[in-house]
Amino acid sequence: MVHSRRAVLKRGTALVTAGAAASMAGCTGDATSSGGGAAGGFEEGYAAFFTLHDWASQVAGDRVAFTDPVDVGQLGHGWEPDGDLVADVAATDAFVYLDSPEFAWAQDVASTLESDYDGVAVVDALAGVEDDLLAWDHDHGAEGEHDSAEVDDHSEGDGHDHAEEDGHDHAEEDGHDHAEEEGHDHAEEEDGHEHGGTTQYDPHAWVDPVLAGDMVDTIADGLGAADPDNAEAYADNATAYIESLDSVHEAFERIAANATRDVAVLAGHNSFQYLEARYGFRLHSPVGVSPQNEPSGTQIAETVGLVDDEGIDTILYDRFESPRLAETIVENSNATQTMAVSPAGGTIAEWNDAGYGYLEQMTEINVPAFEQAFGAQ
Repeated sequence: MVHSRRAVLKRGTALVTAGAAASMAGCTGDATSSGGGAAGGFEEGYAAFFTLHDWASQVAGDRVAFTDPVDVGQLGHGWEPDGDLVADVAATDAFVYLDSPEFAWAQDVASTLESDYDGVAVVDALAGVEDDLLAWDHDHGAEGEHDSAEVDDHSEGDGHDHAEEDGHDHAEEDGHDHAEEEGHDHAEEEDGHEHGGTTQYDPHAWVDPVLAGDMVDTIADGLGAADPDNAEAYADNATAYIESLDSVHEAFERIAANATRDVAVLAGHNSFQYLEARYGFRLHSPVGVSPQNEPSGTQIAETVGLVDDEGIDTILYDRFESPRLAETIVENSNATQTMAVSPAGGTIAEWNDAGYGYLEQMTEINVPAFEQAFGAQ
């Protein structure tokens, strides 16, 4: 059986030979359309949103030029493409995306590429981290509710402190090779983590720098399987980038260790469940995790009470949302300031002009904001 290139790349480098066979099948007309960009080369690709574009570009170096279809100032989830994006992507060599319903448009593109364009490498960056995904309705109440008086310390919860889990700390992993892991194929998941199931998972896994490293490895594996001549270069670039991610991981560990308060307030939808789970942070949000939620007056009043009871002086807000809720909380409490955080799923003109990638958003925006919010300066 000859696997489609998409299926091969989801399994990582262990099936590079099969990946080559799939590529040859496309060239000999076995697929509906070969697709792909430069004839005889591997030179262009698309990545579904800012973070994946940054990571794919870091991994590819100057060998592949990636395009981000999402405009500056927008996030990739909930976004809808204009025009015939599929045709644009099909004219290139690779598509890096997340197989998540929150990126339904990217799932549609990937599905079309799989069925009609065998010459385009499709890489799901979530492949291999399914077991670490958190549900949208992940109830920290059962595992440490992130709400005023009912909060339990996450570090004493039920296993969501990945820093203590075997195999999830980059410093303790050998080679970050997802190809040797079993049960990480979306199509074969049977434990409720498949994206087609009834459980909806929070896709913001990329905010966790440890999981980010896993996802970067998956991108390198996928590009290497599709372009074996440059596989070693992709792997080397990924390794170097992951070393930089380790510094972000260490910065958040220091914040957790030095925090003088055990809860902070995020006045917006909570894109940071994965940081909470990794480092034991406790974020209270009157909005919750869904961007569709609107806080009630009672929820805002409870948040103001929490701010005063806990002596919180800095209210965080999502830079891609209005700061008005954060300002309202400051105006009605003893808090003194607001600070922006980034879900690191997009960029704004200011950051773009400054050359900020994922790393810079984490180190220059999120780390200082979390330090201030948790009193860990």
